[in-house]
Amino acid sequence: MLTAASDIEVLTRFGRALADPIRCRLLLALREAPEYPSDLAEALGISRTRLSNHLACLRDCGLVVTAPDGRRTRYELADERLGNALDDLRSAVVAVESDRTCPDAETKGCC
Repeated sequence: MLTAASDIEVLTRFGRALADPIRCRLLLALREAPEYPSDLAEALGISRTRLSNHLACLRDCGLVVTAPDGRRTRYELADERLGNALDDLRSAVVAVESDRTCPDAETKGCC
């Protein structure tokens, strides 16, 4: 059971980050490798301004950090274990989706 405020705050920040599809896409992209904002914006098909806002949110949540690289700034996951956590979450969701059973599924079309 989570009782420590810090544990709850960490999960809340992680949940806030995952609540937006663009931030999820960013985290998955950074899970693969560190990237520059211009490359991320192009890969995700969004404006640099919009990307900047999402990266700021991820930085504020403590999930990504910046790394200076000459005159450019590269973004990367704050901790490599976040990539493993993302993999675990994705596989847990897939397991839930495939294990979904509902007695009314055929008649109500709910599952």
